[in-house]
Amino acid sequence: MRRFLIDTDTASDDAVAIVMALRAPDVKVEALTVVAGNVALDQAVQNALYTVEVCGASVPVYRGLDKPIMRPLENAADIHGADGMGDCGLALSGRTPAEGRAVDVIVDTILGSPGEITLVCLGPLSNIAAALLRAPEIADAVGRVVIMGGTGVHGPGNVSAMAEYNFWADPEAASLVTKSGMPLEFVGWDISISSAIKTPDRYATLEAIDTPLSRFAIDVSKAVKRFADEHGMDGDDLPDPIAMAHAIDPSVSEVSRLHVNVMFGDGGQRGVLEIDRMGFIGGEPNVDIVTHYPSDHFFDMLFVSLRDD
Repeated sequence: MRRFLIDTDTASDDAVAIVMALRAPDVKVEALTVVAGNVALDQAVQNALYTVEVCGASVPVYRGLDKPIMRPLENAADIHGADGMGDCGLALSGRTPAEGRAVDVIVDTILGSPGEITLVCLGPLSNIAAALLRAPEIADAVGRVVIMGGTGVHGPGNVSAMAEYNFWADPEAASLVTKSGMPLEFVGWDISISSAIKTPDRYATLEAIDTPLSRFAIDVSKAVKRFADEHGMDGDDLPDPIAMAHAIDPSVSEVSRLHVNVMFGDGGQRGVLEIDRMGFIGGEPNVDIVTHYPSDHFFDMLFVSLRDD
């Protein structure tokens, strides 16, 4: 069994990605660590606990940072709904997370099993940056680090002209992580809009599955679907699930290894990837950037995870 540790700011697409991991037959999810991002931390924790419960799983959920490491939180409730889960009426309160702090769990899990842990990051990188500041040695001890974040291989951004939300929300954390020496794999928002859009045909297939998990996946995405419809997209996209698909099955990914920085501060450069394709910066390649993930393969994986056994 492969061992995953998932860091999440649990909203609609995070929840679907978590379902994919919990349903993967050869993956053991060690824990969910939660960070503020799409919604405030307390809501994100409740959303994670609900998702684990829906899957009938027994996985601890830990509270992490309630804001970025150097700035206030700016959430994405306008995209995912006030509760982050499509405002579809789920009972997203009253559950109790595990005792302990997410940053400690990240450090202890990685150092306790050197080379064995795949860290999958679905939200702003605040928890990961804090873990690196506490224990820089985790950079050499972690097996893989798959990050849903950034854009720039194909463009555009989803929160500014060139920036993706997770890196924009906490650009200082994203910059620190990118420079840490961790074995990084970025799956950007551009891969989601090229390979993970629920077109009408795919939406119909999802409806036809008609299981509790498929209905859950539809319900939590209702706010995102409305946003996509209002903005003339072919359907709502699934950035965190396609990042999880790459984490589970990277064999079909097309990847470029490049030198990357994440720009911080404020203004138009905030959270933007600086990708050195021509060697102008002179740094060694530090990130494997996914440049393509086959759409059919992704949706096959998604649909299988939502069907009954």
